[in-house]
Amino acid sequence: MTAAFWVAGKPRTSEETVVVRHSFDGSEAGAHFVPSTVDTEEAVRAAHEVRAEAAALPAHVRAAALDHVSRTLADRSAELADLITAESAKPINWARAEVGRAVSVFRWAAEEARRFSGELQRLDTDPGGTGRMALVRRVPRGPVLGITPFNFPLNLVAHKVAPAIAVGAPIVLKPAPATPLTALALGEILAETDLPAGSWSILPVPNEAAAGLVADPRLPVVSFTGSVPVGWGIRDSVPRKHVALELGGNAAVLVCPDWTDLDYAAQRIATFAMYQAGQSCISVQRVYAHADVFPELTDRVLAHVRALGTGDPRSPHTEVGPMINVAAAERVESWVSQAVAAGGNLLTGGARDGATLAPTVLTGVPEAAAVLADEVFGPVVTLNPVSSVDEGLRRINDSRFGLQAGVFTRDLATAFDASARLDVGGVVVGDVPSFRADQAPYGGVKDSGVGREGPAAAMEDFTEPRVTVLTGLPL
Repeated sequence: MTAAFWVAGKPRTSEETVVVRHSFDGSEAGAHFVPSTVDTEEAVRAAHEVRAEAAALPAHVRAAALDHVSRTLADRSAELADLITAESAKPINWARAEVGRAVSVFRWAAEEARRFSGELQRLDTDPGGTGRMALVRRVPRGPVLGITPFNFPLNLVAHKVAPAIAVGAPIVLKPAPATPLTALALGEILAETDLPAGSWSILPVPNEAAAGLVADPRLPVVSFTGSVPVGWGIRDSVPRKHVALELGGNAAVLVCPDWTDLDYAAQRIATFAMYQAGQSCISVQRVYAHADVFPELTDRVLAHVRALGTGDPRSPHTEVGPMINVAAAERVESWVSQAVAAGGNLLTGGARDGATLAPTVLTGVPEAAAVLADEVFGPVVTLNPVSSVDEGLRRINDSRFGLQAGVFTRDLATAFDASARLDVGGVVVGDVPSFRADQAPYGGVKDSGVGREGPAAAMEDFTEPRVTVLTGLPL
């Protein structure tokens, strides 16, 4: 069955269709209709025209819609997990976890919608403000253009759609061409709500069509998750728009000499360097371990990595599946070869079979090598000894990225020092940087982007303050 796309909350078909294929064996995951330029124009116009009505929706209406999506995602979790695996080749166990996260994101957005109330500020702190009080509310900036990547085809869509609904901002969503089917299935659930027509559209258009959407003045907010050059290119092209960017990174871990449970650290590093074939913005890419613990940690990481099973992602026994396509796997394979040619040591992995790259561990890699300096976005981790905690923190910061970092320490002073000094959006103490609490602010600095996700944080991004001054009040 060919999936319809969604224009102003209604299903739509077209002359053109696209087949989505599974990267493990090339089997057909599904097909969808492709919006025409007329369909796209209608979606944008509808979002623009409904903006005042959407902003005026009572909080209970917005919250009820979000609650319905959350409950229905939970009811359809097995079906949606299978769909995620079919189109993205994400191992089924991770796909099930993703659906669970999206259930929570919509639930949290419903809760935030109910308490998104603004604040009162007394103004009689100066003589000229005697008898005056300000009501500071946040109002939608206008319709949102959400652009999402392939690696989380449901949860990253949820992080665009849920906060937009929560604040009453219409949203036009452009899912990744590689993985649009899950987003289109979400449309079936959104269509069951009482949101007004035009509140949302889902347009699986090719990437070439994104520029026109980005430039359209009727979409004053752009929320993009994806690659660095595309993200900054968007921001540079529309300097008068409000642009939020989550652009990835090369997440680092520091294992301090006081950390005694090296097997736990090694297991977490191995799992979250390789989970989802490393195709996560906060997968572990760089490990810096104090020289006192480096040899043992290396042995334990290798043991855990070698125990990870690769294969068909539809099997619950598969822990590391294929990458999104053969071209992506070939790129990472070449980066590993370049690192070895530059003097790095390949401890395990490196071999490619189609779109699957064996989990790979490297040591002794020069700092300028792509596997250290850039975002690998593949199942590759580098292990690096450091002589001190200070050196480890400095080397983590020696990156053009700054999304999240992990620090294995039990020393409170070290933890606070790391939090103060690391130039990243989040520091995870006692674990890897791959931990994300979906309700918390999430984003980065430097080339990792600008703005924050998480329902409450994104609701701030999608809105602006409006002040109402009340006069003649007995305070």
